[in-house]
Amino acid sequence: MTVQGEELRFADPGEAADLAAFLARLIHYDRAAAVRLQAGGGVLAVFGRPPSFEVLAIRTARLAADTVLDTTVSAGQFADALDTAARRRAGGADAAPPGPAAAPAGLDVAVPDPVTGPPWAGLLPPRGGWHRVPGLPGAAEVRGAVASAVAEFRARDAALPEERRTRAERDRIGREIWSRTLGETGLPLRAVHAAQSLGFLRPARTPEPVAAAVASGSQGGGSTAPAPEPEQLALLAAGGWLRLRTPYGSIALRKTGLPGLSGLSVTPA
Repeated sequence: MTVQGEELRFADPGEAADLAAFLARLIHYDRAAAVRLQAGGGVLAVFGRPPSFEVLAIRTARLAADTVLDTTVSAGQFADALDTAARRRAGGADAAPPGPAAAPAGLDVAVPDPVTGPPWAGLLPPRGGWHRVPGLPGAAEVRGAVASAVAEFRARDAALPEERRTRAERDRIGREIWSRTLGETGLPLRAVHAAQSLGFLRPARTPEPVAAAVASGSQGGGSTAPAPEPEQLALLAAGGWLRLRTPYGSIALRKTGLPGLSGLSVTPA
């Protein structure tokens, strides 16, 4: 739960900016989008559902304090709060006193008032118990699969005779294409398309905070060894869920939705 006036302190303003970009993409697909925020262990997880893909999108960011939070808020209001905090920080950067007395690096963001959550917000992927699913192609092949599917849709749409150029026919073509699975993984192409559309499939720069913490088993240390190259993509499973993990976020969906386009089921398995 959250209380009015609560704030989140982001450890890295750059990660907060990436989160704002993620929210902007969600709002592009749904101007009334809501997101569920969960904070704990020094990490904030933001869950959203772009409606045209029928999946959950997850973005994380490190926090400077071990805040505990669980609330659903307007994506637009949270994006505005991030923007306000970034502008306030930029405007006051020159006035900040130098030296040890200076405030620690970070970004304080006000948490918007909670909203009534949509049904999907009550059924999130499990926090643990994930195991790797074999057979996921490399990042370049995954991006190529999306590009081929998009090209096929456009070609088939362009070939429709005028009397069949309807929304229903286009939806039928889309369902046929995006319900196909990626190789032998069981992951529907719509999940990969969602990752591409939300900016999760661009070349890796730094690891996703949660993925990095899990991979290293620690959050610090005095080692001066160079950081390992971030893993591009991984497909994970837990219970009835599949999760495509990338360096910029994850796409998750219930496996019960795979045979057809029933999508993100809200009925417990």
